[in-house]
Amino acid sequence: MKILLIHQNFPGQYKHLAPALVEQGHQVVALTCKVKEPQKWKGVHILPYEIKGSSTPNIHPWLADFETKILRATSCYRGAKALRDKGFIPDVICAHHGWGESMFLKDIWPEARLGLYCELYHLTTPTFLNFDPEFPSQSVEADRLRIRMKNLNNRLHEEVMDAGISPTKFQASTFPDKWQDRITVAHDGIDTDLVCPNPDAQLVIDETLTLTRKDEVITFINRNLEPYRGYHIFMRALPEILKKRPNAHVVLLGGDEVSYGAKPPKGQTWKQIFIDEVRGRIPTPHWNRVHFLGRVPYDRFLSMMQVSTAHVYLTYPFVLSWSLLEAMSAGCAILASGTEPVREVMTEGENGWMVDFFDKDALVERLDALLDDAEARTRMGQTARAYVQENYDLQKVCLPQHIDWVNRLAQLEPRPVQD
Repeated sequence: MKILLIHQNFPGQYKHLAPALVEQGHQVVALTCKVKEPQKWKGVHILPYEIKGSSTPNIHPWLADFETKILRATSCYRGAKALRDKGFIPDVICAHHGWGESMFLKDIWPEARLGLYCELYHLTTPTFLNFDPEFPSQSVEADRLRIRMKNLNNRLHEEVMDAGISPTKFQASTFPDKWQDRITVAHDGIDTDLVCPNPDAQLVIDETLTLTRKDEVITFINRNLEPYRGYHIFMRALPEILKKRPNAHVVLLGGDEVSYGAKPPKGQTWKQIFIDEVRGRIPTPHWNRVHFLGRVPYDRFLSMMQVSTAHVYLTYPFVLSWSLLEAMSAGCAILASGTEPVREVMTEGENGWMVDFFDKDALVERLDALLDDAEARTRMGQTARAYVQENYDLQKVCLPQHIDWVNRLAQLEPRPVQD
């Protein structure tokens, strides 16, 4: 079978699937704007396409996002057309359509089956638009229109999607009903052999401090430190956490940019805004036990998980972070927000504890109790790891599900392009 993979940051979600399909004997080609020259990776032929064009100055803000996707879609179209002209005709196309690249591929290969990675459909419900009252929508009515425009890319892809795959039930549930019978829920998978407990783990903070399992370590991770992942809530709890836990070290991982949600005021970062808000209430000896590591290589991230005494995870109702499942796989004792994505993988008292996202006082009290309860931490950490091994293990569960999805996709009757 000939398989074409589309991802603007290849391999992305196809990191494990692509080599596995090669091992099964399929011809796998990836088309991406990430590379400048053709190359081969684990048996996958990676071909570049060049993004041409630029955004229109002063374009209506509701169209800016879609115009960017059109630029990527037409650029990928040209790259795909050149590939077709060389004789490549895929049986299956798998694409992460979030950036628009795959919008016109059925026009080139109408007989190919198109499978989409369905990450999220943007909703206008209060839970999505105004979950956090601290950052309210400036105009709910206007935002509903803006979000509808933001979903143009999703809607155009729905017309030609033969099948979809979504990593969690929550994410799949955001898509309209007419998508649902075509979406399979299967997570990308966690390498539980790699992400595992390690009693001898060490996390080097600097030349004077190395943390181990013998230390009391509170961990908190965002891709970027921002409100969507509860950074502001955690920081506001920090003064009291440090006061109650005089021997604890708090380690935070994450960048200074914005992954989701609103940008901070010009010239500022969410990270610094909330540091400035609480710093005056934290004595310097306490502040010296707070460590911002920024973004780190994966092995250092793993060491951080493995030395963690208690891990805090907070999120809006949004895409579930891989880091939560990785923390569970590492056997961490977890205190998380009781938001819908978290409740899909955690059960209160069994494989973690949960608090209301906004209740910083409850966060302080429950974290303090968790750090005092070694038996509960051990029990829930073991249960969390067993849960991930059973339901999200890369090799035994998730990768076979993805391979099966591709095989079933290949058997479908292709949906035609609609005028």
